[in-house]
Amino acid sequence: MNRLYTERLNIGYNEQLIVKDLNVEIPDRKITTIIGSNGCGKSTLLKAITRIISHQSGEVVLDGKSISSVNTKALAQKMAILPQSPESASGLTVGELVSYGRFPYQRGFGRLTKRDYEVIDWALEVTGTIEFKYRPVDSLSGGQRQRVWIAMALAQETNILLLDEPTTYLDMAHQLEVLNIVKTLNEEHGCTVVMVLHDINHAARFSHNLIAMKEGNVHHCGTPQEIISCDVLREVFHIDARIIHDPELKIPLCYSYDVI
Repeated sequence: MNRLYTERLNIGYNEQLIVKDLNVEIPDRKITTIIGSNGCGKSTLLKAITRIISHQSGEVVLDGKSISSVNTKALAQKMAILPQSPESASGLTVGELVSYGRFPYQRGFGRLTKRDYEVIDWALEVTGTIEFKYRPVDSLSGGQRQRVWIAMALAQETNILLLDEPTTYLDMAHQLEVLNIVKTLNEEHGCTVVMVLHDINHAARFSHNLIAMKEGNVHHCGTPQEIISCDVLREVFHIDARIIHDPELKIPLCYSYDVI
């Protein structure tokens, strides 16, 4: 049994259900990417898994317990999420922002311990942002800022990381930079990663497992080889896709498509 899964999960806003009767398992120590058209429930699912929003019924289960019964700080020591649009870090240095990731471990007056500083420096090293430690976050490029936000999530010292469209607003080079960090976290540090991506070729390249959602349901789930196909993309995105197999990366890629 995997550590993280949902059982008959229903999530909605007001009277409208966005995610419906969802059963999904997140493979341990793998990268799982959720794909699907706008409004299908991808980001809503991530927010419910981390309890940013509540769910109407069903369960999100982590380590055999419903997350509804887990203390907030205890949950933050097991899972970290980077939202699609992080809050402004105006006036903070990189080191100060990353130190916020230590909140789940702070007691009393919230002073940072020697262990906290060690973890902060580790997170900065892993994301290649240690050289920016004393620089204002506002002075960094978009790609650099995104790496710093990932460092803050890593400073929570969890081994489950959820990323909601981590490449949004980044150019092609910075997108690959961020996704290569995600790959390193998985391969070298055993991190379980769940992310939402719009680029299906990036999803195929950097994921072990894909979840294709449609209208609040899991339409297909499997490896990139199973999901990146003409039939599945037609059903999920309503596109007529042309697929090739990349002999170097050994993955299927969509090189062209038309709207049906």
